[in-house]
Amino acid sequence: MSAKIMIVEDDPDICDILSYNLETADFDPIIFHNGKDALKACISDPPALILLDLMLPGMNGLEFTRTIRRDNRCQDLPIIMITARSEEMDVLHGLEQGADDYITKPFRPKEVVARVKALLRRRLREEDKIFQWKELVVNFSQRHVTLNGKDLELTPKEFLLLEALIEARGRVLSRDQLLDKVWGFDYYGAPRT
Repeated sequence: MSAKIMIVEDDPDICDILSYNLETADFDPIIFHNGKDALKACISDPPALILLDLMLPGMNGLEFTRTIRRDNRCQDLPIIMITARSEEMDVLHGLEQGADDYITKPFRPKEVVARVKALLRRRLREEDKIFQWKELVVNFSQRHVTLNGKDLELTPKEFLLLEALIEARGRVLSRDQLLDKVWGFDYYGAPRT
């Protein structure tokens, strides 16, 4: 499933350019021409990332960003501001208000897509550490394991053991190393558990 990218821009031509380039890169762009509608949609169904103009009807981009950053569901969403305001103070103000990146118009569409990919890569590393091998998928942050598309129920110790083995893939772990990683250094039980 492709990542949903919200475009908040009142210029239809710019929306078309961004949308086309995002679709070409296998993203799912959704377009809003004003901040209020975008804010409602963002709170009800948060996108993976927001491309945001500053000068919008109804609610400007800075106000939109401040509101998003106060909402628990959306406060960590990556925001790239794309605007004609290119003075140093505008850039600084946008970044200080919560933008993760700031691009001035005119922009290069492929560069925008590259910046979107970079921010999403960084966010994925921060959010969910996922391991996949063939039909096995392990989500470490959610402590969730699937095999052949079916959920596996593991005890906490089984999950820690699986995690230790995945982290050490390609290396041999001794029994003592596994005991230390899974049960902790103060484990005094039978070593053949």
